[in-house]
Amino acid sequence: MTDETLTKADEGKRVVNADGTTVGRLVDVRDGYGYVEPNSGVVDTLKAKLGWGTRSDEAHPLDEGSIDEITDTEVILRGTL
Repeated sequence: MTDETLTKADEGKRVVNADGTTVGRLVDVRDGYGYVEPNSGVVDTLKAKLGWGTRSDEAHPLDEGSIDEITDTEVILRGTL
């Protein structure tokens, strides 16, 4: 488990499974959870980075226990989403 915590600064980062497969983008961080929007496009990524993103009903909650590592560009999961 990582010692890193998701923050608003992580919004817009790519979320990848342990095998490197991209599963979506982190579009929102609230109350200790990140929300991953599957199949988000460039516009959704830019909105998230600017703090304008909204999560849809399809967004998957992601808790810190699911995260292996947070880098400058992506959130790497311990397994799969």
